[in-house]
Amino acid sequence: MGKIKSVLRVFWNIAKKYNLILFFLLFTTTIGGIIGIITPLFYKQFFDILTTAKGTQAVPDLVKVLLFILGMNGLSWVAYRTATFLDSYYHSHMTARIKQHAFQYLMHHSYSFFANNFGGALVQKVNRLARSFERILDRFIWDLIPMVVRVGGITIALWYLNRTIAIALLVWTVLFIVMHYFLSNWKLKYDETRAEKESKTSAVLADAITNHTTIQLFTGLSEEFKRYYTITEEHAKSVLKAWNISNTIEAIQTAFFVFIEFALLYLGVKYWSLGLITIGTIVLLQTYLGNIISRLWDFGRVIRDVYEAIGDAKEMVDILELPHEIKDAKDSKPLKIKKGEIEFKDVKFQFPSQKQVLKGVSLKINPGEKIAFIGPSGAGKSTLVRLLFRLYELKEGSITIDNQNIANVTQESLRGKISLVPQDPVLFHRTLLENIRYGRKDATDAEVQRVAKLAHCDEFINRLPKRYDTFVGERGIKLSGGERQRVAIARAMLKNAPILVLDEATSSLDSHSEALIQDALEKLMKNKTTMVIAHRLSTIRKMNRIIVIDKGKILEQGTHSQLVKKNSSLYKKLWTLQAGGFVGTEKESTR
Repeated sequence: MGKIKSVLRVFWNIAKKYNLILFFLLFTTTIGGIIGIITPLFYKQFFDILTTAKGTQAVPDLVKVLLFILGMNGLSWVAYRTATFLDSYYHSHMTARIKQHAFQYLMHHSYSFFANNFGGALVQKVNRLARSFERILDRFIWDLIPMVVRVGGITIALWYLNRTIAIALLVWTVLFIVMHYFLSNWKLKYDETRAEKESKTSAVLADAITNHTTIQLFTGLSEEFKRYYTITEEHAKSVLKAWNISNTIEAIQTAFFVFIEFALLYLGVKYWSLGLITIGTIVLLQTYLGNIISRLWDFGRVIRDVYEAIGDAKEMVDILELPHEIKDAKDSKPLKIKKGEIEFKDVKFQFPSQKQVLKGVSLKINPGEKIAFIGPSGAGKSTLVRLLFRLYELKEGSITIDNQNIANVTQESLRGKISLVPQDPVLFHRTLLENIRYGRKDATDAEVQRVAKLAHCDEFINRLPKRYDTFVGERGIKLSGGERQRVAIARAMLKNAPILVLDEATSSLDSHSEALIQDALEKLMKNKTTMVIAHRLSTIRKMNRIIVIDKGKILEQGTHSQLVKKNSSLYKKLWTLQAGGFVGTEKESTR
């Protein structure tokens, strides 16, 4: 029951803006249902006149009854046609609002959340949430409300004609609904299992499609097929089980319908034989019975469909109810940078159930200083940068920018003041112009082209048939690694934030391109506090300070010249290993 409440609560909170539309939608469908109860009473009158009147003298009365029936059907037509237009408006707007709400909340989850979830599965969950609302609303408006109106109205109408029949129908209806409630509630866990298996199937498929090149190059097709075969077989078993339960429920439901139809018509014949009811009443009873049976037959399907929709929606609702790992403080203010001084104070950090990554790092970066972080993989360099962006929440220690604790400033203002050129840039499946302009959304085309030229993007862009209007493919797959990195550099140039982070910014470039980009990066770093993560030591010799990190601690720091003079320096060892391997470094082994 709690699962149903959580799903409906999410829908209701989003739907509040359209309460008036929903009210009129319910009103028109209710009016249509009430008219559907009243109209058969005129048919009863019609058949009673036919069975009691003699010759043609009853024709005026019959025509009068037919005119009433025509009028009631006309009112029903107006009510339901109005409802369909209101329903279309409500459906279309609510579906958009649900997707917007899910997108907004989802995108505020942390870096860790997205690292632990498949992108394809998240997309499917958002879409399933919207589709679930459509299914639940359809069933509520067009099935549950009419069923309640008609069962209640028919019971009242029959009460005045024959109380025994009315009571028998009401008791049977209540028993039927209670039975279906418990059976459907029991089936819900199997629907949730089916939805979970479906999400896993989509996740495995999306993961394989994303890595199709790796699969081909490492001849992993048979292994991936086995993986996909296994998960789809598990999904098929869960679907089969859920469907078999549905078939069992339908079999029980059919038996109930056969029994009530026989019982009520038997009572009708008995009371007619005693002169207690007319032929018209039996016709009315059959009409009402057919109406209720069709509604209750749908009720079984409605309940199952609603529960399946709730099962489909629950995964996304869990995400919507999951608190954001990283939140702005209640009294957070925008970050204001005057100088660009960064200070890490006794920073300690570890991932859940893992060893400690940072073990009390303290470091002060002066305004406009260019520093480089080097060290073995897993030393903690990238973690420091992610903590600066607040992609992870810091539990011990603090990070300040111009004496402002980043935990007390808004995330948007913090990230707006820092530019990042990552090691493996991921681009939108949009044009080159749009991807570069993402650095500053209001930039003109001329400004975009200027930074593209500075980053030497124009060298490959000008060779493309559509130039800046070229779509780069999903994640930028149509571009080479070096071309993607140049686009990322151009984007950072356009953003022109006072703090700059370069994470292996030239790792995908050949020696010629690297030489060109180094000049652009020097211009980009001018008057900015800069942090560089590098493995290629030839790229960091001109840094003001080099920070050597290993096993979560700062081992040593200084300029290139200072560090290579230390006999026991880790930096000197790394430099000696790499010194001869890069352009312009052959004579730099100890300088």
